[in-house]
Amino acid sequence: MKSKGKRLSLDFLLSFHFSPRMLAIALLALLCASASAKAIQARASSYNGEYGGGGGERFSHSGYQLEGPITAIRVRVNRYYIVGLQVRYGKVWSDYVGGTQGDLEEIFLHPGESVIQVSGKYKYYLRKLVFVTDKGRYLPFGKDTGTSFNAAPLYPNTVLRFISGRSGSLINAIGLHWDSYPSDCGSC
Repeated sequence: MKSKGKRLSLDFLLSFHFSPRMLAIALLALLCASASAKAIQARASSYNGEYGGGGGERFSHSGYQLEGPITAIRVRVNRYYIVGLQVRYGKVWSDYVGGTQGDLEEIFLHPGESVIQVSGKYKYYLRKLVFVTDKGRYLPFGKDTGTSFNAAPLYPNTVLRFISGRSGSLINAIGLHWDSYPSDCGSC
């Protein structure tokens, strides 16, 4: 009896006569809905790097981005190189990477401020980093010598979300990961 009920439902649906014009409109509506769904789910993440030389142990702050946006940056520098890095995500500082020799500099971002561009220089090791924010601040660290790089997100309305790279007694190389600003960060 159940199969007969299903058969009756199918026969009922098939009893309607659809004009070719109505089918074309339905197909067009389906295609538009599909295109709209893809636009809503547009990609936002991108990556720049690695900038620097070889060697060092790999590091990644990918897990820290779950703590919130980048809210502060610590950079240790000596006369020639970027020695170490530490980034605060929301209210949590990442593990420090790099060496211990040199001066530690620290910059705090304003609430809601984000890094939208990173440039720098390297030769064997990272020598200079410049963070540019969406509030127009320019935050330079290190010395102005070496091969230049300039990194910015591939997609609009995205910001620096975390860093990765390689380090030992110095920062060998850096990678920059961009994505949308976290929407659930009222306390950051």
